[in-house]
Amino acid sequence: MTLDRYEGDKAVLKTESGETVVWPKMRLPAGVREGSVMNFDIRDDRSAENEKKEMAKKILNEILDV
Repeated sequence: MTLDRYEGDKAVLKTESGETVVWPKMRLPAGVREGSVMNFDIRDDRSAENEKKEMAKKILNEILDV
């Protein structure tokens, strides 16, 4: 993705296919400026998902006194 421009506290990023992504400016690496190219890594985290489900079950069981 390429940093296209800043709009207030948001960064407007453009993908290689021309799509636009709006991202919090404060979440960008230090020193990036318009024209900077960045890579994002998005992964599925099944472990964290399962932990949250188990926590929710535990809380519901406590509430329902099961």
